[in-house]
Amino acid sequence: MLSLTLPVVIAAASLVSTPSPSPRPTFAQQDMSFFITSVGSGDGANLGGLAGADKHCATLAEAAGVKGKTWHAALSQQAVGGAPAVNARDRIGKGPWKNAKGVVVATSVDDLHSDANTLSKENSLTEKGAVVNGRGDTPNMHDVLTGSTLDGRVQPGDGDSTCSNWTSNADTGSASVGHHDRQGGGANPTSWNFAHASRGCGQKNLQATGGNGLFYCFAT
Repeated sequence: MLSLTLPVVIAAASLVSTPSPSPRPTFAQQDMSFFITSVGSGDGANLGGLAGADKHCATLAEAAGVKGKTWHAALSQQAVGGAPAVNARDRIGKGPWKNAKGVVVATSVDDLHSDANTLSKENSLTEKGAVVNGRGDTPNMHDVLTGSTLDGRVQPGDGDSTCSNWTSNADTGSASVGHHDRQGGGANPTSWNFAHASRGCGQKNLQATGGNGLFYCFAT
């Protein structure tokens, strides 16, 4: 039987126990100004309101190594309960916006809400640079929370389109969602920000129609 000297044993043990360093963000990732959240709140459409959603964007971006930017969720807010109406398009900056691989997905707010944008399953990446499951994947997670119309404004009327302004995880209520992969069903299946309404606001409700409580984040 082969015997090992004490220094060799110690050296071998240190190699096993030393954790590998976390990967550094790439240059493109540091320049990132747009992403889909890799995870949602875990509480359905209860994001803690717009402020909570913005904080979630910032937390994920900083964890990915992207520092020194102000992040806003691309979410609209309804004029209910004393809250003012807020259009998602008015809170995300002026552009241009790049994904985690440096691809420009839109050059301006108008470009973002036109057919000229390059949003797609391949380009609408998470803050980690990962592709989000779409139609045909298991599980499908292409429903992205927006609460908005096709042009990025708050939905008209009195119906709930923001799950009580992003504070509800109930089986009732609804939120407008888009399809990040630009395919599927609904009134506007190829729209990234308004394909259809969700069936409820709870986590299981969102998952049942092909979502997971994810949303878009933009650097302003």
